[in-house]
Amino acid sequence: MAAETLGWWGVPLGILAGTLRGSAPFLFVSLGECLTEKSGKINLGLEGTLLMGAMSAYAISYLGSEKWGMTPAASPWLGVLVAGIAGMAMGFIHAWLSQQPKVNDIAVGIAMIIFGSGVAFFLGKPFIQPQAPQLPSIELGQLFSGLPALQSALKISPLFLIGLALAPLMNWFFNSTRPGLFVRAVGDSPDAALAMGVSIKKVRMLCIIAGSFLAGIGGAYLSLVYPGSWTERISSGQGLMAVALVIFARWNPIQCLWASLFFGGAQSIGPALQAVGIDQGYYLFNAAPYFLTLLIMILTCSPKKTLSGAPGALGTISG
Repeated sequence: MAAETLGWWGVPLGILAGTLRGSAPFLFVSLGECLTEKSGKINLGLEGTLLMGAMSAYAISYLGSEKWGMTPAASPWLGVLVAGIAGMAMGFIHAWLSQQPKVNDIAVGIAMIIFGSGVAFFLGKPFIQPQAPQLPSIELGQLFSGLPALQSALKISPLFLIGLALAPLMNWFFNSTRPGLFVRAVGDSPDAALAMGVSIKKVRMLCIIAGSFLAGIGGAYLSLVYPGSWTERISSGQGLMAVALVIFARWNPIQCLWASLFFGGAQSIGPALQAVGIDQGYYLFNAAPYFLTLLIMILTCSPKKTLSGAPGALGTISG
């Protein structure tokens, strides 16, 4: 392998490649959850949304190329769009249910995980074996080096670049726009937002749907970029980890970007070590993102302190 020819330099190179490729799903899902939680709601159902997005994108990419006569370059992008729409549908169901009187966000989220996973597994059965066209990558490595290993590490998906642009754009939205002010007001003080004439249910509905759209796009990245296939275990809990990631990022979109890169890098440690022949402790290193999630939960779940940046209405029961 290319990493083996580089010796120990293959480890940081492998982590760099894994960070650039593996952080995008965390980024899209965490930005979507950040938007949702800024409005005062929690969407634990993003794991099901992620799976629906991955299945929808892969199925449409395959059908578009093999059945509908689309070019292999166009069908994956249609898959990305459909994945976002599938996410919006899941978000609408979650938003409607979670805003019914006396309904708990956590219970709805768990139900949506089961529902989304079940539907994705059922509809995705015919697409486990077929090969769908993948999204193209931008060959940035060719601009810097002729080394094949470095060129491979610096292959970047356009979706990743879109995610990079979304983080500062969302931060600007929250801090510098009137709609962003409404979202923050609804999340921090629903009574104050109501006094301003803002429809709390409408704002939360839109935020949950938009956040689920981003989660669907994150699912499309999984199936059409990295790892680039459709299987029932493709999400590996990344939808749930995104909730911890948002807490770690203190509900700040820019920090969500850095936290996503951190989680993506942690996820790539195991494969990078295996690439240079280190198999001992491989599964332990692969569990690094889960350890990080657990550690964040332990450090932040204290009844004696309030997390800085947390929306005031987060986790309250509707009605």
